[in-house]
Amino acid sequence: RYHGKGVQKAVNNVNNILSGALRGFDITNQSKVDQCMLELDGTENKSVLGANAILGVSLACAHAAAKTSNQFLFQYLSDKNTITLPMPMMNILNGGSHADNSVDIQEFMIVPLGAKTFSEALRMGTEIFHNLKKVLQSKNLTTSVGDEGGFAPDLNSNTEAIEIILNAIEKTNLKPGEDIGIALDVAASELYKNDLYNLYSENKQLESEEMVDYLGELIKKYPIISIEDGLHEDDWSGWKYFTEKHGNQIQIVGDDLTVTNIHRLNKAIEQKSMNAILIKLNQIGTVTETIQAVSTARNAGFGVIISHRSGETEDTTIADLSVAMGMGQIKTGSLSRTDRVCKYNQLLRIEDFLGSKSKFSDKTIFPLNK
Repeated sequence: RYHGKGVQKAVNNVNNILSGALRGFDITNQSKVDQCMLELDGTENKSVLGANAILGVSLACAHAAAKTSNQFLFQYLSDKNTITLPMPMMNILNGGSHADNSVDIQEFMIVPLGAKTFSEALRMGTEIFHNLKKVLQSKNLTTSVGDEGGFAPDLNSNTEAIEIILNAIEKTNLKPGEDIGIALDVAASELYKNDLYNLYSENKQLESEEMVDYLGELIKKYPIISIEDGLHEDDWSGWKYFTEKHGNQIQIVGDDLTVTNIHRLNKAIEQKSMNAILIKLNQIGTVTETIQAVSTARNAGFGVIISHRSGETEDTTIADLSVAMGMGQIKTGSLSRTDRVCKYNQLLRIEDFLGSKSKFSDKTIFPLNK
């Protein structure tokens, strides 16, 4: 069913197992609800009940508790001192496995460093996105979009993608590196075959240190402030080398490396393999475990970015959670496709509700010592 992506089994587990086991629980005791489900499942990767079933119930519990207390979800989940609107990382050009084109790097994002409010950041990003469309049209390149709403043109190299984005930024009368930073999700595990990093568009096959040097050249040449998954998920020595060499210049983000998993996160902290983590609710599977991962990363001095996934729904929980925990950054795709835009709209609603009390994360969250 649905090429293996149907949810009838998950729904059946919710209706026939979890609903009975959790009946009578206090919905305001989120950690107890989540722990009960983990014990019922009994596996490390939630393979018995399934992460979809467990996460659905975990989210339902949090939303129900917020409604019962007559609060927005972000208010209910916060400790009131952390409430901050996040800096958006907007994926405006797609490559890799997210698009049928010749670009190796999976995501090219813009970060509105110069914005003073979330709504201003969103406006800046939107204007760049539409100017990017005009730039692509002027070059007779396709303006169809990839999985996460960014354009997916067929380009000759990864550097050409960056150059086109810089052109769009300048057409918006904004300054690259000052008003707008560039962030990349290399998704290097997708490029790693036979112990080499294969940059097909540039006809290069690189060993681990050579890949770090390649990324270092991009950092030197362009206003790049963040690189996610620059190396393979099990290339621990490569990650450590990358962080030693460039961790004081840019944000080095682990996603495939850590998969919102406390054990892998602790290993990354111990080995100093990165300085920031991507957080995905539906990667780890419960609200409680997500909050634990955020707290662990924070205590280590890591940056924290809450993130969507490909194949998203219009659920906006990550928008509320980003504000509630003051994560500082959110990655939720481009400025198109309703499954992406709905998160931005929720953040606008929260900003409007907070009014003069609204706080916005700024560029100080990034290591920018270039």
